[in-house]
Amino acid sequence: MRYDLVIFDNDGVLVDSEPLSNTILAGYLTELGHPTSYEESIRDYMGSAMHRVHEIVLERTGRRLPGDFDEVFHGRVFAAFERELQPVPGVTDILEKLAADGIPYCVGSSGSHERIRVGHRTTGLDRWFGPERVFSSQDVGRGKPAPDLFLHAAREMGVAPERCAVVEDSPLGVQAAVAAGMDVFGFTAMTPGARLAEAGATELFGRMTELPDLLVRRRP
Repeated sequence: MRYDLVIFDNDGVLVDSEPLSNTILAGYLTELGHPTSYEESIRDYMGSAMHRVHEIVLERTGRRLPGDFDEVFHGRVFAAFERELQPVPGVTDILEKLAADGIPYCVGSSGSHERIRVGHRTTGLDRWFGPERVFSSQDVGRGKPAPDLFLHAAREMGVAPERCAVVEDSPLGVQAAVAAGMDVFGFTAMTPGARLAEAGATELFGRMTELPDLLVRRRP
């Protein structure tokens, strides 16, 4: 390689949670009188912190979501995680290789710490991510596409931003990594490569098995 740190997004990159959470989000918004399709949820909210959902609904409709919206939504999501969540295919092999090669890694997610913990515990990824490797938008003032989260993760891990590689699957996440001055590898399993490239992705890949070669070939 040598990147000195690999920062993984969580939802859609480590755990295959985006189909579950966006199906639930679209259904709940529709239930509350804000008709939203699954495709619209992916387009508008994938990769973002919960405050963005509130802001967009308020901007579009002039109506605020209920005060318990986050609590109800997360309750439904966590229940679905416990039943159905799986790790993204191939990601455990990547983590094993990084650990064997002594390459530091962490997660930088728009999701809450609780959401990350539930997902990792359910999928067995908690063995790879102790608390010192987990960073959430809860830790900073602004979520993606602001660079704050990735800069915070790099600072806490003791690595300069330009020595970091970020693995992302949403345009908002790509924009955040670019704004942080980091190389960003766009995972196209859920998002068309053109959208990630437009957001500024350094490289694109469609299967986790492709990532190690990209990290080696592309040097900071």
